[in-house]
Order: sequence, then C-alpha cells, then structure tokens
Amino acid sequence: MTAPATPAGPGGLSPEESPEADVAEFEHEFTGARKTPLVVKLLVAATFVVILNETIMINAVPTLMEDFRIDERAAQWLSTIFMLTMAAVIPVTGWFLQRVSTRSAYATAMTTFAAGTLLAAVAPAFEVLLVARVIQAAGTAVMMPLLMTTLMTVVAESDRGRVMGQVTLAMSCAPALGPAVSGVLLQLGSWRLIFAVVLPIAVAVGLFGFRQLENVGEPQASSVSWTSVVLAALGFGTLVYGLSEIGSGNDGTAAYITVGAVLVAAFVGYQLFLQRSDSPLLDLRTLLHRTYATSLLLMAAGFMAFLGSMILLPLYLQDPQVRDLSPLQTGLMVMPGGLVMGLMGPQVGKLYDRFGSRPLVIPGAIGMVGALVTLAQISLTTPLWLIVAVHIGLMACLAAIFTPVFTLGLGDLPPQLYSHGSSLLGTLQQVAGAVGTAVLIVVMSNRSEDLAAGGTPVPEAFVGGLQWAFYGGAIMGVVVVVLALFLPSRVESPAGAPAVH
Repeated sequence: MTAPATPAGPGGLSPEESPEADVAEFEHEFTGARKTPLVVKLLVAATFVVILNETIMINAVPTLMEDFRIDERAAQWLSTIFMLTMAAVIPVTGWFLQRVSTRSAYATAMTTFAAGTLLAAVAPAFEVLLVARVIQAAGTAVMMPLLMTTLMTVVAESDRGRVMGQVTLAMSCAPALGPAVSGVLLQLGSWRLIFAVVLPIAVAVGLFGFRQLENVGEPQASSVSWTSVVLAALGFGTLVYGLSEIGSGNDGTAAYITVGAVLVAAFVGYQLFLQRSDSPLLDLRTLLHRTYATSLLLMAAGFMAFLGSMILLPLYLQDPQVRDLSPLQTGLMVMPGGLVMGLMGPQVGKLYDRFGSRPLVIPGAIGMVGALVTLAQISLTTPLWLIVAVHIGLMACLAAIFTPVFTLGLGDLPPQLYSHGSSLLGTLQQVAGAVGTAVLIVVMSNRSEDLAAGGTPVPEAFVGGLQWAFYGGAIMGVVVVVLALFLPSRVESPAGAPAVH
C-alpha cells in the first residue's frame, strides 16, 4: 500500500503552495489557531446525525411493545441489532475507505443511512423495522472511520488535538441528546415521528455535504478478501451478541461467545497471512506501533467503564421501586453530562496541542475512578442533583481522556494505516462496550440476588447490586490510570521524524 496522496489545492498547487494555505499559515502565526477544514466540519455534522440515531430509540421501547405486541426483550433488539451490525461492518471499512474516494464513501454512508431511516418510518411490521435498523447501522459504521481518517490526513499535526475535540463533541453530545430528543418527540406523536424528523435532516446534511466535499487523497485499487469479510461479520457479530446476552438466562450464551471468539481468532490469523501479500482486510500492523497499541487498550478499558456504567444510571432512575422517573426525565438528567463532555472536547483538544496528553489523561483517569467510586455510594434517597453533579464530573473526566488518546494513538500511525487504525478502534469500541455492559450487569444481578436471598428488601437489594457494579466500573478505571502512565506526552507522525517525548 502507498500513502494517500496529498490533495491538491486550487490551480493544482499543493496545500503548502496554495493562497489559502498562505492565509491559514498567517492566521496560525499571528492568532495561534488554524481554521478547521471544511471537509472535517461537514463530516462532523454528518457523524452527529447518524450517531444521534444510535440512542434515539431507547425511550420508544414501551410504545413499540404496544404497537407491535412484542415483549421488552424483543423490542430491545432494535438497539442490539444496531450494535451487532456496527461490530460486523466496521472491520471492513479500513479496506473500503482506501478503495473509494472521500465523496463516494460519504455518499454511500449517508444514502444507506437515509434509506434505512425511510424504511423505518414506514415499517409495517417489527421485522421490517429491524431490517431498517441494520441498514441505518451499516451507514453509521462507515462515517466514524471516514471522519477519523480524513482528519488525520488533512489536519496539521500541531492542530489535531483541537480538531479532534470537535469530533468528541459529535461523539458525546449525540448519544446524550438521543433519549431526550426521542422523549420530546414521543410526547408529540408516535415512534414513527422520530424517523420522520431524522430523515429530512439526514437528507439535507447528506446533499449539502456531498456538494461541498472535496476528495482527500487518491483511492487505491485492491481486491477484497471475501473470506475475511465473512469471518469478520460472523466473528465480531456473534461475539458481541454473546457478550450482550450474559446474565439473560440464554442457555446458548457461552456457545455464542466461544464460536465468536474462535471466528475472531481465525480472522486475526487470516489477516496475518494476508499481510505477507500486503492485502489484509484489516491491517494489524497498526499494533506494532507501541503508542497506538497502548492507546487502543486504554480506550477499550475506558469504554468498558464508560458504557457499562452509563447503562446503570437509567436502571436506577427508572426502577419503579427506587426512583420511578420517566424515560424523558431520565434523558434530561443524563443530558447535562453528555453536553459537558462534548463542549469540553474542543477546549481539551487545544490544551493537548499545547501541553501534550499526560497532564490531561492521568488526572482525568484518576477523576473517573473517583466519580465511579462516588456513584458506588448511591442509595434510595441520594439527592438527584448530586447524581447529576457526579455524572457531569465523570463526563468531564472522560473528555480529558478520550480526546488526547484518540489523537495520540492515531498520530502514531503512518498515513497508509490511518483507515485501518480508526476501523480497529471502532471495532474494539463495540466489543468493549458489550463486555463492559455485560460484566457490570452480571455483577449487579448476582449481588442483588444474593442480598434478596438473605432477606434484604428488593429495593435495597437492587441498590446494593448497583453499588457493586459501580465499584466494578471503578476497577476498570484503575486499568485506565495504569495504562495512562505508559503513554508519551506527544508523538510525532511517522511521516516525519519519529520522535516520541
């Protein structure tokens, strides 16, 4: 593989020679900041729209149960199938993004997402709605690696932290806003209104973005290993499904996890074999870069704690025997934390550009552990304002971790591995989220059952289980702290002088 070609500026000049580059350099010299490239802004907007959709159906479960006459477990498949599709499709995006142009990848992602949204809005049956969610997720799976790869290609190394902070805004605010937005829409109409509102927004963002986007780099013609595609889809999909079923009483859970793990191992082995001919679907040579590998492990542990803990608060707040809040009230309670995390992203990015990763990541990781330990003190009468405050603190700490680690990890890779690095990160995010959720739910359930069997009233037993689960999240946070100590403060792009400080 060859490194992506640097996009030409107006008149065939390279970005360094173009008049726009001269203006940008002047602004950077005298104001200390560059403007974010338009292509990145457009991709951030599109990513916000598609990620918002990932959590927007959470509050619609009761309505769907009534309309389609299904139970809660069946309705939850609308979220599960989205996650499984993401896990299955993302490994393919590394190859896909190298093979097609930026505009083609963007058009494919947004057209697929819009088609799924339209089908969901008119779905006559629950099975059709599930298919629509699969189509939506396939489009979403392309957007995040496309955004990351483009950012690493067009943004100067000295400015990546600030721009990556804007990406964090999309990644954090969208999931936080999803339940609140759906709660408002469900007050106004049926669940179909959710898709009816999202569809024109997605179409408008897609059309405007396609008109304004310019291609970044040159596509590289290459064949695809369909054996790898099948192994990735079945392996990661089965593994994530098995992990999501832990604690559900499904007798086949262990078998799903085992089969998924074997298929993933086969996928990894086959990629190592294909690397000999320089034709892997997902290039695992990214793991030979120490800082990227450490960042990947840190992000996995962070996502396990983050996503696992985030499923616990709604369970506590909505339990009818504990706090008995509505889904809309719950969404509004967790929304401030998500907004703080997103809005802090650009500021954290600027601090990373100036001071490096360690002054942000290490205190952020320690603060995350402290926030989770504080949540582990939760009780039946804990003031709601205190829960909101601690949640905001937790999200602020996560912002201090995720933005620098994303930037540092991908910055350690050579340009030809950007797409593979972002794809591997996205895949591991799905797996880590499933693992973290499964582990903490099992801890909560087992502890609650033990307390109830010992005579503890059910509400107190439920809260006791939650406390242990939050402690489990804190232990995952300790892993983040340890890994943060091994990260360098900065890493120079391998395209230049490979110096790590």
